[in-house]
Amino acid sequence: MDFKQNQKINQVTEKTLVVGIDIAKRTHYACFVDDRGRVLQKSFSVSQSGDGFERFYQRVLAAMKENEKTEVMIGIEPTGHDWLNLAYFLDERGIPLVMTNPMHVKRSKELDDNLPTKHDRKDALVIARLVKDGRFSYPRILKGMEAELRAGSTFRSKLTEELGAVKNMMIRWLDRYFPEFTQVFPSFGKMAMAVLECTPFPNDLNQKQPEEVLALYREVEGLKSPQRPKAIRLIEVASSTIGVTEGREMARIEIATLVRRYHQLEKDIENISNHLVELVRTSVEYEWLSTVPGLGDTTIVDLLAEIGSFSHYDHPRQLIKLAGLTLRENSSGLHKGQKHLSKRGRRKLRALLFRVMMPMFSTQ
Repeated sequence: MDFKQNQKINQVTEKTLVVGIDIAKRTHYACFVDDRGRVLQKSFSVSQSGDGFERFYQRVLAAMKENEKTEVMIGIEPTGHDWLNLAYFLDERGIPLVMTNPMHVKRSKELDDNLPTKHDRKDALVIARLVKDGRFSYPRILKGMEAELRAGSTFRSKLTEELGAVKNMMIRWLDRYFPEFTQVFPSFGKMAMAVLECTPFPNDLNQKQPEEVLALYREVEGLKSPQRPKAIRLIEVASSTIGVTEGREMARIEIATLVRRYHQLEKDIENISNHLVELVRTSVEYEWLSTVPGLGDTTIVDLLAEIGSFSHYDHPRQLIKLAGLTLRENSSGLHKGQKHLSKRGRRKLRALLFRVMMPMFSTQ
């Protein structure tokens, strides 16, 4: 057991009320134990509401007075985002909050009753006893710019995923109604989107001259000079299409909707990206990271959204552990197992660090 683990154990003394909370969507369950793991109050429900939180807080204060405790430590098993409201409520009242690993909770369930059963009341007690043993980590309650960056970066990622989904739907549409389209436009550039907006079906190009379709495309916002060779090639492949000709009325509505959604998502992503860059440029970390070759503003925003300020870390190993890049091995006796990445950390941060390192290697 390392020194840090001992520090965690030493935080729980005979004067500490340990509270375990199993987080749920609407109703949490909490259990009070002492520093030995003895139950002081059986599991009870806590409503996910302002009134429910206040009642829980008063119940904690009453338990501390009744059991002559001067300190309190609350542990939770993080479940999605449902714990955040309670976390900020407790932070405002100066009550320390720690987190237990969901895997530890799962593997500790059978210690008391030798049964693998799972229910909220039981989990609350398991969490409380893990906390009193020092098996917890410290969450960082995001505030100020860190909270803005995390929320903005997460939202931008969701918009980017949605843009990819819309792009896939457009590809499937083309496979049905205009499969030859990709011979001319392998990607969705400005002219490709103009074609889908003005002449999405092959028969829209029948008996048309290149200058006619080019005139249509020039009317599309953002496309000033469409390429004539591509227009000629598009008319050529459209004349021998194998695209489906049935159901075109609804298909035209579908592709028009997809094109509008695609343009809107592009604008939304650009707007939020610009806002995030303006925000992050006010940080000290940006000044340092912007001097690193190959690091763009978007990557810096995502990186700081994941790790926050550098001041939160005392050693580089903390970042390595946060990203799940620590090494693990399976060895026993004379057998020496291979080492692999633990991958028990922030998956997005691992991907970002990979993106950060690749340009550095390419510049060598």
